[in-house]
Amino acid sequence: MQTTTQADPGNGAGPDSEEFALLTDQFRSELLVHCYRMLGSVQDAEDQVQETLLRAWRSYGSFEGRSSLRTWLYRIATNACLRAMEQRQRRPLPSGLGAPNDDPTGPIGPPAPEVTWLEPFPDALLRPESADPAAVTAARSGLRLAMIAALQRLPVRQRTVLILRDVLGWRSAEVAELLGVSVTAVNSALQRARDQLKREAPEADEISEPPGQADRALIGRYAAAIENADVAALIELLHEDATLEMPPMTDWFRGQDNVGLFLGTEVLTAPGVFTAVPAVANGQPALAIYRRAQDGARRAYCVQVLTLRGSRVEGIVAFLDPGLFAAFGLPAELPAAGANLVTGQ
Repeated sequence: MQTTTQADPGNGAGPDSEEFALLTDQFRSELLVHCYRMLGSVQDAEDQVQETLLRAWRSYGSFEGRSSLRTWLYRIATNACLRAMEQRQRRPLPSGLGAPNDDPTGPIGPPAPEVTWLEPFPDALLRPESADPAAVTAARSGLRLAMIAALQRLPVRQRTVLILRDVLGWRSAEVAELLGVSVTAVNSALQRARDQLKREAPEADEISEPPGQADRALIGRYAAAIENADVAALIELLHEDATLEMPPMTDWFRGQDNVGLFLGTEVLTAPGVFTAVPAVANGQPALAIYRRAQDGARRAYCVQVLTLRGSRVEGIVAFLDPGLFAAFGLPAELPAAGANLVTGQ
């Protein structure tokens, strides 16, 4: 795929670093979201935002103002992501690799270190400069985990076209110029991408607003069921076709009974083992789960991103990566004693 690059002309007087930061800091958060949509990883997205701003600073003397500064930065960021994707695999969830495991009491396969997994996006990283609720909604558009997972299954060009056209609202001619292809090719790629997305994630582009009182109560009951190892209570909170995914494990489960049976057999074996801390990821409710060790310390265990439908939990993606806690601004360890961060007791 042909891509354009931003040259470093080495001429023309540009702003110093502080002046440039004043010009561009307002776009940093949305550029991070854009790169995350492209790459499926917060760390990779942060790397490409840094690369974008460095390239933009070096080549600012060639910026002629034919487009807005925001559009110019998005062009550089998109090209940076396209270059990065030449060296990286797609980032799937387990459900994107195969059928669910239908034996929740049987052995499950080991982690798959060869797979580069999709990562959640902490909403705390969304820092819109405007307090306008519309700006917050726009920043979160297209961030739902199912949407990001579906984007990762698209070929690179289709993914790029869909994000630029349907999320950012670019015209086909602008996308064609950026990618070095015809408008016809852009429109064709967009239609194929939309069709595939509709088949794989028909509701994935819905924006999740902050949960209301009923949703918060549901999340609280779900967290309490985990902390108390109350499998019966947890099963009652699950939708009948609920799913459970646990990257880096490739096995996943579908169905209220299967999910409950697996958790009851393999995970929720005694009360007091887990502590659940509320979080938000991808515009969805999430829980950071700490696990009690033999020395009594509660150490980072996983981040669960929840999908709610009606009054039930429809999807659970438990990212078994303690390294994610830092991105959520959470410590890797809680003290052995102290208040429960959910109940306050």
